[in-house]
Amino acid sequence: MQRSLYDNDHDLFRDSLRRFIAREVVPHHQAWDRAGIVERSLFTKAGAHGFLAMDAPVEHGGGGVVDFRYNAIIGEEIQRAGVNSAGLGWTLHNDICLPYFLSLTTPEQKARWLPGICSGELITAIAMTEPAIGSDLASMTTTAMRDGDHYIVNGSKTFITNGINADLVITAVKTDPTQRHTGMSLVVVERGMVGFDRGRNLDKIGLHAQDTAELFFTDMVVPVANRLGEEGSGFLSLVDKLPQERLSIAVTAVAAAQQAFDITLAYVKERTAFGQPIGSFQNSRFRLAEMATEIAFAQSFVDGAVVGLNEGTLTAEEAAMAKWSCTELQKRVIDTCVQLHGGYGYMAEYEIARAYADARITTIYGGTTEIMKEIIGKSLGV
Repeated sequence: MQRSLYDNDHDLFRDSLRRFIAREVVPHHQAWDRAGIVERSLFTKAGAHGFLAMDAPVEHGGGGVVDFRYNAIIGEEIQRAGVNSAGLGWTLHNDICLPYFLSLTTPEQKARWLPGICSGELITAIAMTEPAIGSDLASMTTTAMRDGDHYIVNGSKTFITNGINADLVITAVKTDPTQRHTGMSLVVVERGMVGFDRGRNLDKIGLHAQDTAELFFTDMVVPVANRLGEEGSGFLSLVDKLPQERLSIAVTAVAAAQQAFDITLAYVKERTAFGQPIGSFQNSRFRLAEMATEIAFAQSFVDGAVVGLNEGTLTAEEAAMAKWSCTELQKRVIDTCVQLHGGYGYMAEYEIARAYADARITTIYGGTTEIMKEIIGKSLGV
């Protein structure tokens, strides 16, 4: 499908990024999968090449270009190269964490944190989910009680992407435990703070190169100067930033579906059964036609949503539509692609098998499919 989303500058960026991924990520991907974590040098190398914090101000080391199309290209190229488990923390750093540091920080905080975020020397994460709560963020029990110029933080978080590598963790806490939404605030927890402990690197069924950790806070002292925004505004800040996060997930979901389709199309043209390529059977052609059509429609919707985000018109409901529909499409397409691969599709050495395992989480993180439908349904007045 011919796309009109990108111009020549974006194409040049994509070419440079594609070479970078081929050189700095693909050769190490299997080793990182086995280790359960990427080397920190991935971030510093990406920063040195201008692939981090493209929309951060130039004076702090960023690209100074506010255009989510560059972020989308990174998500697409990571999928095209089949290195999603190594790249998820990279897109989290750019697409999800950086906006908090751009819009909620004071000049002093910007000067303190943005240069390292842009260079990759400070890896970021965001901690919302707790062992006992997922989507119901207002029920969190991690507290941050004010004590002069500090907060005393107690509690825990789980399923935190970049949880092992992170130097700066945007952490959702209750500064007023008697309140639900209005009692939430955001504080930045820094590596090395006394009382901050990381649990194990969680063993997942997919995304093996992406470190995902438990975090524990025991009488941890965090300066009030590390708070993002006003006290009690944390929930509203999260709600404000979630559309971009969900669009980022949708972008990569469509790209993952496209990559699975491409490798499967090549496979069914070469693999033979009963004396002819398996792609020539009517069932195979029909399934391929269905997938190609669904991917094209999803890509068109997502491209429009990227334009909407750039223009400031993307709504929470539209982002929710993109997130749930594209991640469900990703799962459906990859499942069909595994089927078309036959027994080889179940072998871990095949890219389609790894994509199958990696895809299962996408309808859960960033807001489950069910929560996305709730958001859309409420907007319809029902």
